[in-house]
Amino acid sequence: MHSVAAEAGARAWQRMLSGRRLDLLDPSPLDIEIEDIAHGLARVARWNGQTLGAHAFSVAEHCLLVETIAGALSPNLDRGFRLAALIHDAPEYVIGDLISPFKAALSLDYKAFEARLLAAIHVRFGLPGLLPAENSKLIKRADKIAAYYEATALAGFSVEEARRFFGQPRGLKPGLVSRLSHPTPRPAAEGEARFLKRFYELAP
Repeated sequence: MHSVAAEAGARAWQRMLSGRRLDLLDPSPLDIEIEDIAHGLARVARWNGQTLGAHAFSVAEHCLLVETIAGALSPNLDRGFRLAALIHDAPEYVIGDLISPFKAALSLDYKAFEARLLAAIHVRFGLPGLLPAENSKLIKRADKIAAYYEATALAGFSVEEARRFFGQPRGLKPGLVSRLSHPTPRPAAEGEARFLKRFYELAP
């Protein structure tokens, strides 16, 4: 993938509002800023925007849900790994949120590309480039639980469909289930501010 882009002379970097220029094929942690991530994620729509409400349900809001769920599933979860849950979809601030069916249709190069960018983001914020398997599994479980509630509350999925694709959520307290059952699409600026606030609460 790298050689093809290089041979074609294609631009492989994205300029951020912070002024940083991120090379997507060889991302440097030094070119990653949380403000750029928050700004981008708050403007990327989950479910390709096919959701109820006056506003899109953003990836920033999804990330906040996943971090909350991960903490509920593992109450003693280290603050650093809660931060990893919060930024688990951070690469989407530059590559967008591709829906799962489309990701499945792409080559493995896409997954490697996404993983390389996430590793650089982790390093930028003091996390392991590759998370321990236990923590990665927890975040994936929280991600599926968030997707289940988003799908049924916002994206038009029946409960049966959501169970089939994401599994039946388990292990959550009734109060959290009630909250997750009503995810709130918010204006981009509000989602950005909420994401940044939680980041700075968790960041070292």
